[in-house]
Amino acid sequence: MISIEDCIALSGLTQDEVDAIGEHEHVPEIAAAALANYLLNRPEGVREIREMIVDDIRDARAKGHNKHAAELFGALRHFLDTH
Repeated sequence: MISIEDCIALSGLTQDEVDAIGEHEHVPEIAAAALANYLLNRPEGVREIREMIVDDIRDARAKGHNKHAAELFGALRHFLDTH
C-alpha cells in the first residue's frame, strides 16, 4: 500500500510545500500532493505554486500569525532554491 509520505515524495515537493498548497486550496494533504505533482509538470506550475505560498504568507501575516508566516517563508525559500 502506498502511504501519504510516498505520495508527498512522488509529488516533487517537501511536506511543508505540500501543506502550503493544501492550506491555499483548502484540500486534504493527499489532494495537495496530487495537485503539486500536476502543477510541477505544467509550464506555469512553478509560478502558480510560488503564488500560492506567497498568498498563504500574506494571509497568515494579515491574521497576525507571524510564526506560521515565518514557517511558510521557509517553505517558500526552499521551493525557490529547488525549483
